[in-house]
Amino acid sequence: MNMNQTIRWKRSAIAGAIAIALVAGHALAVPDATTLPQPAGATGETWQYGPSSFSEIVERVQPAVVNVATTGKTKAMPGTEGQTFKMPKLPEGSPFGDFFREYFENNPGLSQGGDAEREFQAAGSGFIIAPEGYVVTNNHVVEHADKIEVILHDGSRYPAKVKGRDPKTDLALLKIEVDKPLSYVELGNSDGTKVGDWVIAVGNPFGLGGTVTAGIISARGRDIHSGPFDDFLQIDAPINRGNSGGPLFNTQGRVIGINTAIYSSGGGSVGIGFAIPANMAKDVITQLKTAGSVARGWLGVQIQPVTEEIAESLGLKKKQGALVASVMPDSPASRGGIKPGDVIVQMNGEALDDFRDLPKLVANTKAGSEATLEVRRQGKTHRLEIEIGSMPSDEVKVASAGSDEASDSGKLGIYLAELTPEARKRYDIPNDSDGVLVTDVERDSPAAKAGIRAGNLINMVGQEQVKTPDEVVDKVREAALAKRSSVLLLLEQEGEKRFIAVKFATA
Repeated sequence: MNMNQTIRWKRSAIAGAIAIALVAGHALAVPDATTLPQPAGATGETWQYGPSSFSEIVERVQPAVVNVATTGKTKAMPGTEGQTFKMPKLPEGSPFGDFFREYFENNPGLSQGGDAEREFQAAGSGFIIAPEGYVVTNNHVVEHADKIEVILHDGSRYPAKVKGRDPKTDLALLKIEVDKPLSYVELGNSDGTKVGDWVIAVGNPFGLGGTVTAGIISARGRDIHSGPFDDFLQIDAPINRGNSGGPLFNTQGRVIGINTAIYSSGGGSVGIGFAIPANMAKDVITQLKTAGSVARGWLGVQIQPVTEEIAESLGLKKKQGALVASVMPDSPASRGGIKPGDVIVQMNGEALDDFRDLPKLVANTKAGSEATLEVRRQGKTHRLEIEIGSMPSDEVKVASAGSDEASDSGKLGIYLAELTPEARKRYDIPNDSDGVLVTDVERDSPAAKAGIRAGNLINMVGQEQVKTPDEVVDKVREAALAKRSSVLLLLEQEGEKRFIAVKFATA
C-alpha cells in the first residue's frame, strides 16, 4: 500500500455502503501440519500448528448466530456519506442545460441537496445470549432503523424491538418474542486471550448468512478513535460489511468479542478487523437488559496524553498518566480539588500507563463512590479523595411529556442534550446563543411536523427560560398534565428566534 494513500476510519450501519464497514468474508482453511516446515526436533506425529478443523465448534455455536435485517429512511444517499448534489450553474445557452435539468427532475433527492428521505434496507449480524430471545448486535446496525427483523439459523424470522443502545461502545440489545427456548451462547473471558490465539468469526457478510471465517488475535487494546472507551481486539479473520454485531469465538466456543469494524481503503477485508472485547460488553449488556441504558461514572475533566517532552518539563521520570487540560465547573473534579496542569498518575492504586486508562476506570466506577486519585503538581505528589459523579446523558428523549396519568398525550418526539462547546462547533451555534440543543427528531413526530430540526435550540418553554434537558422535560410535562393540546416553544434556528406551538401526539 502506498504510504501516502489516505485511509480514513469510518463507522457505518451495516445497511449502508460505507468503508469502515463491518464484518466478515471468506473462509480461511487451516493447513495440514505435515505440509508446513517443522521446527528442529519436531516430527509430523507430534507437531501441529493449529486445530485440524473447527467444525465441532461451529456446529455447536452456529444455531445461536442470527442475521439482523433493518429497514428505515435516511436523508443521505447510499454511498454518498452525506454529500449533497445540486443543479450546477451553467453559462446561459449551455448545451448541457437540458441534460442536467432533466436528470435532476428525475432524481428529486439530488436536486434537494440530498435532504429528501430515501428508504434503505440493511443487513447485520448478532447472537442470542439467552433462551428467551435476547440478541446482542452493534448499535450502528440498528440506530437508524424503523423496522428490525431477526432471522435465525433455521430461517425463521421474528420482529425485534430495541431493548437498549449504547453508542459509546457501539452495542445494542434486541428482544424477540418466542414460544420456545432458543439456542444461545455465553460471553467468555476476553482478558484471558493472547496475541496469536485462534479465533472464529460467524456472521452475515454481504447478506451471506452463516458464513464462518477463522484467524488469530493480531493485537490487543487498539484505539481506532471511534469512541471514548476504545479497547478493541485486532483480528485477522476476514470480516466484511454485514458481519457487524456478530460473535467472535475462541476455540472453546465462548464469545470473546463482538465484530465491529475493519481498517480498509475500499470497504473490503484486508486482514485488519476489530472486535469489542467480551469483558467490556458484559456490564453494558447487563445494564441494557435491566435499565435500557448505561450509567457511568463521571469526573468532569478534559485530559491529554503525557508526551516525553511534557514529562521532562514537569520533572516526571517517565511519560505516564493523564494531563488535565481543563476542569468543568461544579464537577466532581472541581469539588475534589483537581486543577488544570495536574497529572493524574493513579486511580485507586492502579497506575495509568496511558491517559486513556483514566476515562475507562472512571466510567466503570459507580456514581457516588469515593475514588483516590494520585496527582503530580509542581513536583509534588498529592492524594485527592473524589466522589465520582454520574456521567450526564448525551441525550434525553422527551418520549412522554406527562407522567403515567398523562398517558401518551405528551409525546413530542425530540432528543435533547446540553449545549457544549463541541456541539456549538458542530452545529455552528454562536457563543452568545443559549438554550437546550435538539440532537434528533423522530420522523413523523409532532416536533418534525412543526419544523424542528437537529441543531435547533429551545430557549423557552411557555414563557420560562430553559437551560437543561430536564427543565424542558419538566415544563412539557406540566403542559401535558394541564390537558393542553400543545406546548409553546421559543426556537432558535440559524440565529433567528421564533415561537412555535407544538401539538402533543394523540393516542
